[in-house]
Amino acid sequence: MSAHTCHARGCEKAVPPRLLMCAKHWRMVPYGLRLQVWATYQPGQERLDGTAPVTEEYLDASQEAIDAVAEKEGI
Repeated sequence: MSAHTCHARGCEKAVPPRLLMCAKHWRMVPYGLRLQVWATYQPGQERLDGTAPVTEEYLDASQEAIDAVAEKEGI
């Protein structure tokens, strides 16, 4: 299995598959949006074995978080 990395644009820091971003980038996500990402996360969805499917709500929230970090970093 390949390493899972932070989803912030340009970051290659390895993180556990259950995490969206490394700590540095996660702290850059606005608090309310962090809550939204966690509220839409289903434990085990990172396994991709069908027991906890990834929802559209999670994908939307995580993309907003990625975009928020990119905006703060000027990317």
